[in-house]
Amino acid sequence: MENWIPRDGDAFLTRERFLFYVFGYEHPPNRVLSFLKYIPSQLSRLFPLRYLERKWKMGETEFNRAERLYTVQNLQGILETFRKHFPSYVYFCPFRGKEIVSAPLRLIEKVFDPRECLQRIVEEGRKDPLQNLAVELVGLLSAESGVPLDDFGVHGSLALGIHTAESDIDLAVYGAENFRLLETAINKLVNEGFLSYVFTRKFDRVRRHRGRYRGKTFVYTAVRKTEEVKSKYGEYRYLPIKPVTFRCRVTDDREAMFRPAIYRIEDYRPLDPSSKLQEGELPSQVVSMMGCYRNAARRGDTIKVSGTLEKVERTETGKAHHQVVVGTGTRGGEYLWPLPPIGGFPGMEKA
Repeated sequence: MENWIPRDGDAFLTRERFLFYVFGYEHPPNRVLSFLKYIPSQLSRLFPLRYLERKWKMGETEFNRAERLYTVQNLQGILETFRKHFPSYVYFCPFRGKEIVSAPLRLIEKVFDPRECLQRIVEEGRKDPLQNLAVELVGLLSAESGVPLDDFGVHGSLALGIHTAESDIDLAVYGAENFRLLETAINKLVNEGFLSYVFTRKFDRVRRHRGRYRGKTFVYTAVRKTEEVKSKYGEYRYLPIKPVTFRCRVTDDREAMFRPAIYRIEDYRPLDPSSKLQEGELPSQVVSMMGCYRNAARRGDTIKVSGTLEKVERTETGKAHHQVVVGTGTRGGEYLWPLPPIGGFPGMEKA
């Protein structure tokens, strides 16, 4: 805990037995910005959520999980429950001007670092079939991509030790360059028949981050290396202006695989009268807080976006630029859609 630097996707267990996941890379002093994924069953009645029928168990604690984790209604309901029953988990962010869920470090009892979780599985004397398959898959991907084993990790129930035979393999790869190497390697392995893609969800054919190995589904996502974390909490102030819907062109996708996903853009084209902007308000980037829009578009692609225009001020100098945020958690209907070329994306099925 003393040397822990919270990074997106790390998991942790708190004193009340809440299981959180770290969100992003900028955190207030002595706190961690996070979202609640698993709720101890004895406390689940306090949260206005619909739960999956399946239960998870860690030691003596049984957990519930919401059917839908990231809807505006659920996020607001979780915040309200914390405000009423567990106020230590609510933090007013002066740089965003709103209350957010944030766990105090003093309440965290155990941290699950994805790399350490993978290493623990590798060193496990007696592995179950899913653990064996995960280690085998990571070895294959490392050998094919050239990404060192130390730059892989595992997320999800496998990392937490609460998996079952039906669980998927949720992989993390550290670093943007490593992610692109892995992406290329997986495509090669698919073409050679060692893996297959899984296309069952929206944008699967675009993102190609879900696959199947020896009958088991796996996903992989990117985590920033320490040297890739470029800003600190409090360095910027974020001032929401208004909702906008527009088309634009992606000029830089080098940070599109992370969460938040950052797309540098140009050629802003409003799609309704209320989205017209003055020259000084034009956004230089789109930032998605929603993980489903990671790696959803590439440089040169045209995207359609509905989000919230923000003014971003550097706190020390007042120098400002504008961005559009998708996934503010304050209103529904925000999205980032890649617009397919004529004929659609390769392999896309017609509706």
